[in-house]
Amino acid sequence: MQFQKRSLAPLNHTEFRIFIASRFFYTMALRMVATVVAYELFQLTKDSFSIGIVGLSEFIPVVSLALYAGHVIDRSDKRTLLLKGILSYSLCILALIVVTLPTIEQGLSVKRSALLFYVIIFFTGVIRAFAGPTSSAIIAQLVPRDILQFASSISSSSWLSASILGHATAGFLIAGVGANKTFIVVLAYVLIAAFLVSRIGRKPVVHPKLTANAWESVREGLRFVFRHKIMLGAISLDLFAVLFGGATALIPEFADKILKVGPIGFGWLNAAIDIGSMITILFITLVPLTRRQGYKLFYAVAGFGVCIVVFGISRLYWLSFGALLLAGMLDGISVVIRGTVQQLTTPDEMRGRVSSVNSMFVNSSNELGQFESGFTARIFGGASPAVVFGGCMTLLVVIITWLKATGLRKFEY
Repeated sequence: MQFQKRSLAPLNHTEFRIFIASRFFYTMALRMVATVVAYELFQLTKDSFSIGIVGLSEFIPVVSLALYAGHVIDRSDKRTLLLKGILSYSLCILALIVVTLPTIEQGLSVKRSALLFYVIIFFTGVIRAFAGPTSSAIIAQLVPRDILQFASSISSSSWLSASILGHATAGFLIAGVGANKTFIVVLAYVLIAAFLVSRIGRKPVVHPKLTANAWESVREGLRFVFRHKIMLGAISLDLFAVLFGGATALIPEFADKILKVGPIGFGWLNAAIDIGSMITILFITLVPLTRRQGYKLFYAVAGFGVCIVVFGISRLYWLSFGALLLAGMLDGISVVIRGTVQQLTTPDEMRGRVSSVNSMFVNSSNELGQFESGFTARIFGGASPAVVFGGCMTLLVVIITWLKATGLRKFEY
């Protein structure tokens, strides 16, 4: 009981509670946008490759700007930078509201509508390159270091619960009021998130004497990550697992053509992985992993790959949902271990750059994996063989990493 109280200790800090609430609304907005854009594009084009192009549109700016963003974050007041990012994101939502107005949609061809979606998502990728790592880096300025690992778990739980609600409610709203009004709800969430962040005090720059040379600063961050073999191994394993196991990108085609469910069923399928992850992370927050975390990481990622294969071959809705749910539960173990490694091993003055390197290699792999899924779906002639291929490749990555990264395999904290 005493340990459980300690695991929730970060919530005793007012600014951390405000941050968690803000992140909840902002993450809901992000997930709802991803869900609605994927659904709208598939309805427009009837081609999963268009969803892959969305992933590529967001991947390019995230990867291109990630390292420079880390330099900027470490030289900036993280609260102000995060607020600017959220407010900028609201402008992208306004653009989506305009694009999905019935009068605008009717006057546009399918190609022009798709192109406008790609352009807007490109700019959300620019914003994410800065806002995502800032959200991770600011946590250390909101709670004492001795409870940082608990704050990381609570933050992950908040992100996942918001992700679940975002995916699921987007499906309900699409069915009930349509895409345009759904984006209006998203805009409200983003503005709430911005208001909450504005209630957090400005934060001092941890390392004000950081070199003004952006390239040298970036190199310092890269050197730190590449020299830290445990962190590098965890990042690499997660990167390739997400890259090849990105089944969620093809859920619109599974829902429409294979499982034949409407937008509500689509929304729940989209949320299944996040539901599973949240179950795991909530459990681990109260009953932390205490031994052999490295081995557990490998087993979890291997199990994730098996679940993706099952999803790819399933033709039953309940089995597909269950496979994604279990995949999420296993993915939650990976999220906790990798997040804890990052928070506990990164010096305060390098959090922005290390978070950006992590974002470049891991978070952006979601978008690249989305493109990979759309591309392989076109090559293999459908979503099902593409997902099975991705799950098998995930298992291959686990085997190779198991043989090469012995330090990660034996890692404990």
